[in-house]
Amino acid sequence: MKVTEEKSKGLVKKFKAVIEAADFEKEVQSHIQKLAKTTKLPGFRPGKAPAAMINQKFRGAAVGDALEEIIQKSVNEIIAENNLRITHEPNVKLSKFEEGKDIEFSMEVEVLPDVKLSDFSKIKLEKPMAEVPEEEINKSLEYVAQSRRETEVISQNRASKKGDIVVIDFVGTINGEEFKGGKGVDYPLELGSNSFIPGFEDQLIGLKKGDKKDVKVKFPEDYHAKDLASKDAVFAVEIKELRTLKKVEINDEFAKSLGAKDLADLKKNVAERIKQDYEAASKMKLKRALLDILDKDYKIELPQSLVDAEYDGILKQYEHAKANNELDDYEKSKKEKDLLKEYKEIAERRVKLGIILSEVGAKEKVQITSDDLNKAIMNEARKYPGQEKAVFDFYLKNKNAVEALKAPVMEEKIVDAIIAKAQITEKKVSVKELYTFDDK
Repeated sequence: MKVTEEKSKGLVKKFKAVIEAADFEKEVQSHIQKLAKTTKLPGFRPGKAPAAMINQKFRGAAVGDALEEIIQKSVNEIIAENNLRITHEPNVKLSKFEEGKDIEFSMEVEVLPDVKLSDFSKIKLEKPMAEVPEEEINKSLEYVAQSRRETEVISQNRASKKGDIVVIDFVGTINGEEFKGGKGVDYPLELGSNSFIPGFEDQLIGLKKGDKKDVKVKFPEDYHAKDLASKDAVFAVEIKELRTLKKVEINDEFAKSLGAKDLADLKKNVAERIKQDYEAASKMKLKRALLDILDKDYKIELPQSLVDAEYDGILKQYEHAKANNELDDYEKSKKEKDLLKEYKEIAERRVKLGIILSEVGAKEKVQITSDDLNKAIMNEARKYPGQEKAVFDFYLKNKNAVEALKAPVMEEKIVDAIIAKAQITEKKVSVKELYTFDDK
């Protein structure tokens, strides 16, 4: 095969190749022989038919298969011999193909840029560190105590007030028609919790057990169910019962109910969990600072196909959020053209950092182990307290879900490899500073 590299533009490489007719004919004959060995011709045992008859019967099919195989083999050779790190499958065009003549084809492919990695030991980073304040521990304990509070029936026949729990039956209608999800039976609702549509709970204050009332409300403009957003509704409500929350004392007995030895032991455990959260936030800020440095320090040409693919992914998420009234306040405040420009910059940054981190991973020989994946699955499970087994079962039954974890796990390991070489100084900050991230 003769290969000529044509004048290329940027990261797009172009080649012209010529496969000699004799080489192609050898490939065709090889395919014919394979077909002849497995196919029986009338009057002949397999592999014993005359060569002329075999050629006549199998040449058509063999030529097509041989052409596909020899071009693919040639493309792979061009990639290997030129050390091309391609971003996608090459675009191959057959320019000349005639019986008994040399085959000519062209190949165009986009490649990854060369990245010369710098000395990571020269990178300087500040790691924010926050101590766990006593009030945070107490706040956590109070939250747990509130979540474990039991209720008791209010015996006296009094009117409901803010903080009470009303047990209600309700049926919602819009223009006199019931709608999906607008019905409930024996539903416990804490007045003042703002867990229902704005204005709903306020209209139940002052009612007694047995009272009925038509509650008129308007669904918010950004309501998650698009078909209900901005619509007026009427809920026929009946007060079945009034209940109040029992007070929970945070003491040694309370601590023991949570598996701790005593209150001091429980506080120690809570402090450790909060410290883990602080460490995760600290690492997130450290990673952000590192990625900002890498983005600033490296100037590389970006493969357009990768940028376009990343941008298309972001755009689809944006369009989905817009269609379902799920845009955040920042997105709503921006003109769409300015927002799309930002998204394009984000796509470029992601591709750039992805290429840099990939180079580091290859140089440092970073690999993912089964322990890494198990740890990642455990971290996912911790996000759903009480449903850990369901999360484990999900990953056990879904190989694609496990595969999806590999990219972020690999990224974390590569980032850790860089941070391990960088100059890290700790900086004491407040909890507020630790959790303050700029919008960009």
